[in-house]
Amino acid sequence: MMSIGLPAVLVGILLGVGGYTFLYAKGFSYMSDDPEVCINCHIMQPQYDSWQKSSHHAVAVCVDCHLPHDFLGKYIAKADNGWHHSKGFTLQNFHEPIMIKGPNSRILQNNCLACHEDMVHELVVGVNGPEEEVRCVHCHVTVGHGETTGLGGPE
Repeated sequence: MMSIGLPAVLVGILLGVGGYTFLYAKGFSYMSDDPEVCINCHIMQPQYDSWQKSSHHAVAVCVDCHLPHDFLGKYIAKADNGWHHSKGFTLQNFHEPIMIKGPNSRILQNNCLACHEDMVHELVVGVNGPEEEVRCVHCHVTVGHGETTGLGGPE
């Protein structure tokens, strides 16, 4: 009986701490598409504020641009971003202003093209492949957020 007691207590502590952390971090909110979820972390407030004034405010929310549109890809990206964001904010070792990273930049580019491909396909696709592709945000840096803070440079 004693050998079962210690593992049960440890599992209980782990579940209790994990559950408290999940609730404290508003974990369920990350399952939604509500743009206000992005401001759970105060560092995203400038991006949220500028999105509200952007040309895409009426037609796209954060996940429309920043997550893949397929179910599996969306939740894999959410999990990956969640891990990196929680680690960065817990350890306070993230770049300020926050900047988009390579994989998320590719998701953003794919989503720009998904909505606007009929108009821009010939303009952005590189002759020798994706490495020569022109990034939509290269010319349209203010479309999603207005100001350029946090969009970063080339990959």
